[in-house]
Amino acid sequence: MRTWSFTTGHGTKNDFVLIMDRSGLLNPSDDDIRFLCDRHIGLGADGVLRAIKAGLMPQWDGDPDLWFMDYRNADGSIAEICANGLRVFARWLIDQDLAHGDGIDIATRAGVRHCRLTRDGQISVELGEPRWTKTPTTIELGGVTYRGHHVDVGNPHCVVELDTVEELEHLDLSSPPHGDDFLDGVNVEFIVFTSERNLRMRVHERGVGETWSCGSGVVAACCHAKNRENPPPNPQDITSYHVSVPGGQLSVDFHENQATLTGPAVIIAQGKVTLLDD
Repeated sequence: MRTWSFTTGHGTKNDFVLIMDRSGLLNPSDDDIRFLCDRHIGLGADGVLRAIKAGLMPQWDGDPDLWFMDYRNADGSIAEICANGLRVFARWLIDQDLAHGDGIDIATRAGVRHCRLTRDGQISVELGEPRWTKTPTTIELGGVTYRGHHVDVGNPHCVVELDTVEELEHLDLSSPPHGDDFLDGVNVEFIVFTSERNLRMRVHERGVGETWSCGSGVVAACCHAKNRENPPPNPQDITSYHVSVPGGQLSVDFHENQATLTGPAVIIAQGKVTLLDD
C-alpha cells in the first residue's frame, strides 16, 4: 500500500493534483496518474504536476537545482508544457516557501519558463515566442471539417476561428478532433472574436478532453489573433489580448513577439491519498 501527500489547485478551473517528489522516489505510473485524475474513484483533475529537482530528470542538461514540473495528462500521457499548470505550480512553491521573491524559474520539457507574482496576486508566466503557421491546416470534429492554423507554444495547437458565439456554444467536444498534420494528437482551440482583441474560447486538450481552460491554448489563440491583424501590431509595443474561457478570464501580452500569460492560480486543498495497487 502506498500513501502519498498531495495538493490540489486550479487556474481558471483547469485543475491539477500536485505531488512533491523532491528526491525522485515516487515514480508514478500511467495507472497512478489515471487513478489520481479520475473524478469518480480518485481525486479528480485534468492532470498531475510532479515537483522534482531538475537534475534527477533524465536528459535534462540545464540547472540541476531548478524545480522541474513533470506534467502528465489525465490519461497518463506526457505533455511538454502546461501554462495554467505552471502558474498553479508556481503558486504552490511560493506558498510552501520553496521559492522566494516575486519570480521563479521552472524547468519543463519545453525548457525553462519564468513565473512571477503580480501586484494583484495573480501569476504571470513567460512562454517565449509562439510559432504561428500561415498556411492553414484542417481538423475534423463530429464529421465536420474545420480550417485552422498550427501554433507551437512548446506543445502543439490548432486554432480554429468560428463566426458566432452560438456556433461555439453548440460544439460537441466530447470526442477528440483529428487532423492528418497531427498524428501525435493536438490541442484544439475554437475561438470567436467579440472585438479585435477580445476572444471567447473552448478547447479540447490532447490526452484530457474538453477542459474549462487551457493556458497554452489561450496563448495560441492570441498568437493567431496577432497574426491576423492588418496591419500587424508593432513588435516593439506591448500588445494585449483578453480571453474568456468557461473557467474565467486570462490575458496575454506580447512584446517583441514574446508571450506572457497572466491569470489567477488557486490552491484548493491538501491531504493524503492511498493509491491502488495491482
